[in-house]
Amino acid sequence: MQWSQEEEESAKKKAAENSLVKVQWEDQDKYEREASKYWNEFYKTHKNNFFKDRNWLFLEFPEILPEEKRQELRREERSSEHRKINSTNSFSHKNEMFDEGEKYWKKNYRGGSTAVQGCVYNKNQAETLSENPQGKNCGEELDRLESFPGSDATYRILEVGCGAGNSVFPILEVLCNTPGTFLYCCDFASGAVELVKSHSSYNSAWCSAFVHDVCDDALPYPFPDEILDVILLVFVLSTIHPDRMQGVVNRLAKLLKPGGMLLFRDYGRYDTAQLRFKKGHCLSENFYVRGDGTRVYFFTKDEVWNMFNLAGLTEVQNLVDRRLQVNRKKKVKMQRVWIQSKFQKPLLSLHNPEETTKRHPYK
Repeated sequence: MQWSQEEEESAKKKAAENSLVKVQWEDQDKYEREASKYWNEFYKTHKNNFFKDRNWLFLEFPEILPEEKRQELRREERSSEHRKINSTNSFSHKNEMFDEGEKYWKKNYRGGSTAVQGCVYNKNQAETLSENPQGKNCGEELDRLESFPGSDATYRILEVGCGAGNSVFPILEVLCNTPGTFLYCCDFASGAVELVKSHSSYNSAWCSAFVHDVCDDALPYPFPDEILDVILLVFVLSTIHPDRMQGVVNRLAKLLKPGGMLLFRDYGRYDTAQLRFKKGHCLSENFYVRGDGTRVYFFTKDEVWNMFNLAGLTEVQNLVDRRLQVNRKKKVKMQRVWIQSKFQKPLLSLHNPEETTKRHPYK
């Protein structure tokens, strides 16, 4: 949906009003230092019952899947478009597309599963390393490459901020029937990672869940840089202090292989969730703390473009997704705003963050 100028101005006014009273500095410091504690308490309270499984992921982000599976999704989408060709209501049509995406997921991937990982990824790397006359530590490097989880996969995905697994398990339903694929997932709330590992669908043959603080640059990942085909960053970056976001994006970009994709979806500026905050919950501009101590930031697409561009990634998609959600039971309308983006690592990395001269596409 599109907002009118009056609606836009009204939203700006509400955000300005609820930002007048800031959280005290000592409390802001506490929310930063104890961020993992508040998220652990969140998952201890709600377990895996708070968020719904994101079965829409394959519709919005078909890049999650290897090319063969993407083609299956495209065929299914074309078929559903053909069946709905006479629809005249664009809003209901969008909902139908989401329904079709969920039907596709259930139809194709709800069946039995087998743990197949396929080709050995490190074979060519091993040959290169062993034939390298200048590599004094080839043996050690080869051992390191072959020892990490998912080392024999050819298509690797990382979900950052996996929570209780609401993206993990819909993705795993696909991966367990797709040879050569492997999923990594991490969260800095240990309670969330335990929920993922204790789930009946979790299997270390095609998934590795681990505790990780993406804000800690010195903390190593359990796999080498430049091996990931896809990074999924959905409603995660908004939980991080704005001053630390760029460092997080820079580090994640290093994990992508050339041509790899980073898929992003998060809260947009003036979303209903932002406008509902009362005075005294604002930490800084467009950054708030909820009653349970967890935090949230509301982005513009310009901010998102700047962050990923500075990290050396190229825009594939960057849009504002505005939707009208209606709770018919409570007779409440909510104007939701999200930013959805796709950024790709160049095949030939010639990027120098200190010499960025690329012109902003929105200016």
